[in-house]
This record gives sequence, structure tokens and C-alpha cells, in this order.
Amino acid sequence: MPQAIYKILYTERSTFGAYSDNYGIELIDLIGMQTTYVIPELERRIKEALEWDSRIDLVNGFEFEVNGSHVTALFTVHTIFGDIETERTVEI
Repeated sequence: MPQAIYKILYTERSTFGAYSDNYGIELIDLIGMQTTYVIPELERRIKEALEWDSRIDLVNGFEFEVNGSHVTALFTVHTIFGDIETERTVEI
């Protein structure tokens, strides 16, 4: 599951023809946006991207760190195999 989570979070949605339009995450349009917009939007998009996978029950426990032009989301992915602590950093 860690590999599947990584792949989903690092594949820009609708970019590669090999994947369905539901696979991956949309992050490119967050570049240049204010942190106050990015943080709730990043949480929503991560949940949407991961919960599409039937092996993932829930994504929660979000915490955010802002370092200059980078926002890091730390969160827990609850899967049918157990819980996985995960993070994703995006440049804004």
C-alpha cells in the first residue's frame, strides 16, 4: 500500500493516458496560490485522490507545515491492511 499511495500522490491527474481520469491528484494549479487557500484545498484533494482506491477506508489526522514556498501535509491513511503515516509536500 505505501507504494500505491505514493504513486497516487505523485501522479498529476489527467496527464498520462495510461491512467483513468480518476487516478492521481491535481496539484499543478496550486502554484502561486496563497497558503490560506492551499491548505484546505490540499487536504480535500488528497482525500479525494486516495479514497478513490477501494483499499483505502479513510484519510484523516491532517497536520500542515509551511516552510517558505513549500507546504507539507502529514496525515494518516487507513487501509484494509492497516494504518499508514504519510506526507506530501507541494511547492506553491
